[in-house]
Amino acid sequence: MFADPAHCIAQFELQSGSRVADLGAGDGTLSISIAHFVGGSGKVYAIEVQKGLLAKLQSRAREARLHNVEALWGDIERLEGTHLKDQAVDAAVVSNVLFQVQDKDGFLAETKRILKLGGKVLVVDWKESYRGMGPHIDHVVTEPEARRLFEGGGFKFVKKIEAGAHHYGMIFRK
Repeated sequence: MFADPAHCIAQFELQSGSRVADLGAGDGTLSISIAHFVGGSGKVYAIEVQKGLLAKLQSRAREARLHNVEALWGDIERLEGTHLKDQAVDAAVVSNVLFQVQDKDGFLAETKRILKLGGKVLVVDWKESYRGMGPHIDHVVTEPEARRLFEGGGFKFVKKIEAGAHHYGMIFRK
């Protein structure tokens, strides 16, 4: 029914040792999967604006005995809002976030700033609203809209991924 985090991340083809930003990390479900894929020599920057979720995220990483996850408070919609350095990461993951982003231009600028040249972005979001499950119908960012958004922001479409019955997934490159 919902997107399987490990399945989505596996299709992203992350390399061991990669540095990855999980933008809008929530409670860390994807951050934990990413951490396993990048291994002990990799790093996951789990960026979340809701401070209450950061403690939950850190707790989940400790329970999983992962030392490569760093939970950071940050505003992904503002330039330098993630507090990461320019070109700090090899990849970024944006899952179930687009429909919540108010300043999409600011979000794209920040994503582009933190990615290394040639870095890639995995986008997973809701296909539509499902009677109370997922975003309100007025907030859904459809797959074609998301593709136009990222391409308009200077990213190159790479491919689609399988993200489950209710989600779409796409990979872009900076």
